[in-house]
Amino acid sequence: MNRTALARLFSMSAVAGVAAAAVGSASAAPLDALIAAAKQEGQLTVIALPHDWCNYGQLVAGFQKKYGIKINELNPDAGSGDEIEAIKANKGNKGPQAPDVIDVGLSFGPSAKAAGLLQPYKVATWNSIPKESKDADGYWYGDYYGVLAFEVNADMIDKTPSDWSDLLKSDYKNAVSLAGDPRSANQAIQAVYAAGLAQSKGDASKADQAGLKFFADLNKSGNFVPVIGKAASLAQGTTPIIVRWDYNALADRDTLKGNPKVQVVIPKSGVLAGVYVQAISAYAPHPNAAKLWMEYLYSDEGQIGWLTGYCHPMRYNELVSAKKVPQALLDKLPPPSSYKNVVFPTLSQQDAYKETVTKHWDEAVGANVK
Repeated sequence: MNRTALARLFSMSAVAGVAAAAVGSASAAPLDALIAAAKQEGQLTVIALPHDWCNYGQLVAGFQKKYGIKINELNPDAGSGDEIEAIKANKGNKGPQAPDVIDVGLSFGPSAKAAGLLQPYKVATWNSIPKESKDADGYWYGDYYGVLAFEVNADMIDKTPSDWSDLLKSDYKNAVSLAGDPRSANQAIQAVYAAGLAQSKGDASKADQAGLKFFADLNKSGNFVPVIGKAASLAQGTTPIIVRWDYNALADRDTLKGNPKVQVVIPKSGVLAGVYVQAISAYAPHPNAAKLWMEYLYSDEGQIGWLTGYCHPMRYNELVSAKKVPQALLDKLPPPSSYKNVVFPTLSQQDAYKETVTKHWDEAVGANVK
């Protein structure tokens, strides 16, 4: 065997060794080694990533350009449950219909881990992810979050509310709505709990009951509008104030283009986060490309990419403190100080207040939201 052949054989063996090492590691591999192994796989399969959600269009394009690895995109309109079912349905399939990675609601992470559908991996920036929003062993980890905000039609509302207690004032007669029915919609349930956190001064054990009382008082005062708030109802004046996720409110502001003028306010207290999580399929056909995707998403570049789509990345406070977020982007967002005291509820807390709010809304508040 000549030197060229020997060198080629050695090179192939080295790459194979790198790939094996990267596959077997649950912790961040050396980036050069991971890139080499991912490029050998040549593809990444994602699912449920609409290009207009959290700026995923730019993130997908950026990853492909940076690493030269093709991204195969499955069903962009799928929900979290669909993503889990896609893993289950393709356990023995190494073809293009098997997702390598998922982006799902917080509750789906632990259940997918328990079902043996995920594999662990801790990105290089692992310690920057709040411990309340990640699995200690690395099977799933928070990626971005929204907080409950006030979306305000500033053409109709002269004095913008700054905190939950303001909504009880006479300035807001027939003005305040939720973005869903609190008897069934997660966003609305979270809003009731967030209001309760503010009223109970952060006491999580009392926030569900305090939230129900707050909305009962809001309804009795004539300030609550039992209509599901949307961009159209905001513009029409039916629901001049909507309590909803900040990224949806900020996106509405862009969509409405000043007609009406929209202000997005993060309340001073009761700042509650709704978290999504990333995970890698236990049956991923391209496990190294999946790990490289995670490293990309949790890098400064990826985190700022999510923020450009108004979804606050898990490393937001760290990036702001280090002055890594472009000023032009910060100018489009509520002040960074608004997010300093964000509360990340645990899964057990979420389960508890969901049960309280959905079961007792009718008797406590008596407003039929539709």
